Amino acid sequence: MPGRKPHGSRVALGAYFIFRTRGERMAAKRKALKLQKSPGAKKAPKVKAKQQKKILAKKTSEDRIEDLKRRAQELSGGQMEVQSLDDCPEETEEAFWNYVVEYEEAPWTTNFQQLENAGVSLPAPDSLNDEELTAKLWEVVQKLALIHVFVEQTDHLSDRELYAHLWTDSLREETKALPLAANCMCHIQILGGCSEEDMQLYLRYYADDDFRRQWQKDWLEDPIPPHEDPPYNRDRLLPRPDYDEPTSEEPN
Repeated sequence: MPGRKPHGSRVALGAYFIFRTRGERMAAKRKALKLQKSPGAKKAPKVKAKQQKKILAKKTSEDRIEDLKRRAQELSGGQMEVQSLDDCPEETEEAFWNYVVEYEEAPWTTNFQQLENAGVSLPAPDSLNDEELTAKLWEVVQKLALIHVFVEQTDHLSDRELYAHLWTDSLREETKALPLAANCMCHIQILGGCSEEDMQLYLRYYADDDFRRQWQKDWLEDPIPPHEDPPYNRDRLLPRPDYDEPTSEEPN
């Protein structure tokens, strides 16, 4: 949890990262790429995915990279800035540009809508008794994992508090409906908003000694709460991403 900078949910796409916060989305390459989109940019015409794959398969890696760059430039309305990628292997660079194009072409949705589309009912928290709510919470967590969405930092919340937070907040944030074959992972960090309250909770329940010392050094005037063990022990049971196992499995 890096200092005060809000980071919200993070989608990891190999060398491509999407940081998602409320009302803000930023895409950045790990080393040296920045896409800048102009607010008034015209929407670029779409190329069918199957048609694009057939065309790319007949070309060399270098040709495919150039085609993907051109497509990315179209999608950004011509406003794209790329620094040197000379130290990047062609295979990695091609995969990166595929991620960029897939992300930019993907439609917007919400995890709430994705779950409903997968047949998951999402009743309001107040309509469920404690037993029903706990069962529903774990159903939601497991189904989210099947669409590569992973919930983290939950041990300070009861089952009811966590389900209410997901139902009213996190699941309703906009996100990209990326294909599962892209092997991207989205992390819903309950304390990812980095508000003052979030930071105090993180320092109290989750921060290790090194983080607490660094925080005290960087923010001398901020009080650091004493460490406490979280009241719940759920995080160790939550699904975790496996970045080595690409999958196109659909939730059912």
